[in-house]
Amino acid sequence: MKTYNIEDKVAVIVGASSGLGADAARCFAKEGAKLAILARRKEKLDTLKEEILNDTDVIAVSCDVTDEESVKEAIKTVIDHYGKIDILFNNAGIAVRGGVHELSLEDWNKSIETNLTGIYLVSKYVVPHMIEKNYGKIINTSSVNSVIADKLDVFIRHGYNASKAGVLGLTKGMAASYAKYNITVNAIGPGLFESEMTANTLMKSEEFLKAYNMANPTGRPGKRGELNGSILFFASDMSSYVTGQFILVDGGATIV
Repeated sequence: MKTYNIEDKVAVIVGASSGLGADAARCFAKEGAKLAILARRKEKLDTLKEEILNDTDVIAVSCDVTDEESVKEAIKTVIDHYGKIDILFNNAGIAVRGGVHELSLEDWNKSIETNLTGIYLVSKYVVPHMIEKNYGKIINTSSVNSVIADKLDVFIRHGYNASKAGVLGLTKGMAASYAKYNITVNAIGPGLFESEMTANTLMKSEEFLKAYNMANPTGRPGKRGELNGSILFFASDMSSYVTGQFILVDGGATIV
């Protein structure tokens, strides 16, 4: 018997085309969940679908989380195919560099719309189905940068800070409102992991990596797959009495 059993559960992974979302999809597939992988870049989703198709039933659905009609249609596609949604992993996100004195309003809005409003929109169309079934597991991706910031220029992203802190507030609000429907809502806070978002920015800055590794108790960034345990915990019934919580997966970066 699997401890974190999600076998035959229907899981929607948003932002699954690369990075942590794609890793979660691979993990969920091996654990036997039926998957709907969502992102804007359909060609990348199709590649991932082919990779994991032998492990489980999976559909790839194009979805722009900043466009309500796109979200509405994507969730309809999932419901039409599977008839339900048990697990929602809200993981779409972007990081636009810049402080408030240099960010354009367009870039500020882009951060808020993708990282925070996107979670609202997807949840808006998923939660009613979970209420109807009296069951749901929602995991929202926040960040260590919801609780800490950095003075190094390469890491100044005020729109990202604000949007990821907002995710925590939204998570708590949703958790309190939907617990009576047997729906848990929790958040994860990844530290630095190599991903498409960080590969060409933070991971290429020797100054930043040196400072990060010196400050982090583990002395290194996160490795591929090291986020999956926390996601699986929140996605499974092992966390049935855990809601409104935030797990930092950061190698201890936020404790020093």
